[in-house]
Amino acid sequence: MTLQNQTQISGTLYVVATPIGNLGDITRRAVETLEKVDWVAAEDTRHSKPLLHSLGINQTLISLHEHNEQQRSEQLLEKLKNGEDGALISDAGTPLINDPGYFLVKLLRDEGIRVVPLPGPSAVIAALSAAGLPTDRFTYEGFLPARGNKRLLVLQGLATEVRTLVFYESPHRLIDCLESMLTAFGDEREIVVARELTKKFEQFVSGSLQEVRRYFTDHSDKVRGEFVLMLKGAPIKSSEDGEAALIEQDKMIKVMLKQSLPVKQISEIIAELTGEKKKPIYQRVLELKE
Repeated sequence: MTLQNQTQISGTLYVVATPIGNLGDITRRAVETLEKVDWVAAEDTRHSKPLLHSLGINQTLISLHEHNEQQRSEQLLEKLKNGEDGALISDAGTPLINDPGYFLVKLLRDEGIRVVPLPGPSAVIAALSAAGLPTDRFTYEGFLPARGNKRLLVLQGLATEVRTLVFYESPHRLIDCLESMLTAFGDEREIVVARELTKKFEQFVSGSLQEVRRYFTDHSDKVRGEFVLMLKGAPIKSSEDGEAALIEQDKMIKVMLKQSLPVKQISEIIAELTGEKKKPIYQRVLELKE
């Protein structure tokens, strides 16, 4: 605890990236920070304890996961207000990227508590860096819905996205996900699938959607581990394609209307995907609904 002029000084939360597979990827700064803080908030303490022990660190671990994040964040806020320093780690990679921590970091920043990022491993960035796809612009979509109809709806909404699309997927849903992508994007859209990044059996599989789906269908022994799916964006259309773009937009609207999505939500989704203003899209959704 640090005191200055008899006034308590708040501590700092360090957001620490940890290895996604290869322990050699831990940074020196991460190790030094994890050693010096008063406690470490971890997504799964059972997973993080062996990691810390392998680094020679004996640290107080506090669980922070999706089921207790709001309550635990309040507790950690009090610790930081009392001058303690803490670290936030996830099971692997950079915290908050498809992992818990958003509520905590937002709360601390709102309260004026210092939050310091320690950059390091990230499956998204690692996969993109070696995929051979355009990386000047990309969009990270995380995990797709587990249910097939919802997954297809999301993918159809991304069919005209020109940026490289990045997804996470689990082994038991990989084939179904690739099937949905074939339906939404067609057979020839280029895809790169990365599995087991930084680990012994790291692999990149690239080709058309049809080719990659066939590979994993024929090699079921490769459908294991953790997957990053990277899909090349749609071709950028010229102004002459404006009419065709409107036709595609109407198709997306009709698909969403069939799913009984609210008009407002549909207009917001289309506006986000196209960059167009919501008001005219809202009017078009109403027209098609009638």
